Amino acid sequence: MLPTFLAFLLELLLLCGAALSQYSSDQCSWKGSGLMHETHMRDVEQVYLRCSQGALQWLYPTGAIIVNLRPNTASPAARRLSVCIKPSRDSQGANIYLDRAGKLRLLLRERDQALGHVHCFGIQEGALFIEAIPHRDISRRITAFQYELVNERLVPDQDSLSTPCQPCSDQELLLAACASDFVARGSILDVEEVVEQTSLTVTLSRLYTQKSQVFLSGGGRAKRWTGRVRMPPQCEVRPGEAEYLFTGTVRFGEAWLGCAPLYKDFLKVYTDAVEQGTNPCHIETN
Repeated sequence: MLPTFLAFLLELLLLCGAALSQYSSDQCSWKGSGLMHETHMRDVEQVYLRCSQGALQWLYPTGAIIVNLRPNTASPAARRLSVCIKPSRDSQGANIYLDRAGKLRLLLRERDQALGHVHCFGIQEGALFIEAIPHRDISRRITAFQYELVNERLVPDQDSLSTPCQPCSDQELLLAACASDFVARGSILDVEEVVEQTSLTVTLSRLYTQKSQVFLSGGGRAKRWTGRVRMPPQCEVRPGEAEYLFTGTVRFGEAWLGCAPLYKDFLKVYTDAVEQGTNPCHIETN
């Protein structure tokens, strides 16, 4: 009797362990397996994520999952958030839709995910509906992406950056200098064309603020910083000794350029604002 009971208990523990290994989730990230849906291809799993950033990894996609992004805040400002997702370049096996009240809008096809582009949408536009594409062999297919919740005013989506080469207005420039993820003074060392974007190598003589360590100090008495800033390819820039005020956003560990006037032009705008008492914040210009 006892051996039979122990064998049953061991089998039960193994089954529970296998089931738990299919899904791992905290409030920020989720990892699961479509093998749980293998005998129920029409199953739809509900996933709830409540952090400002995280990741999702769906192994062997079958059926579908609905990803509900709900930040842990009751503030009315939460309704003005945007969600940005960056698919892994190896992501495959599913199409990604927006689901609002049962109506689906295609956001990312399977083939488009390999580009690794950032795509953004308003949090009020709905949940993510991720539907597996039927394949005979799902053993090598994984749908994966990172996500961030951002202020909709600072969304770095490829589409929203379609006209970033236009100069910022004086008011936009002053706000960018006060509220951007990074604000720095420096020049452009090199310009490199990469896949559907331009990468600038910059050297900075003054780093006012940065959200994360995208610019690194070179050390020495004359302290300077270097780093890379990304921008859409249609903006024409050249390396040189001209001094700029670089501002922009940091998304998924990458710096994206926003307003970037010549420093002398920014200085005039800022000085005029100080004289009129309309500057939104203080910036050390010495």
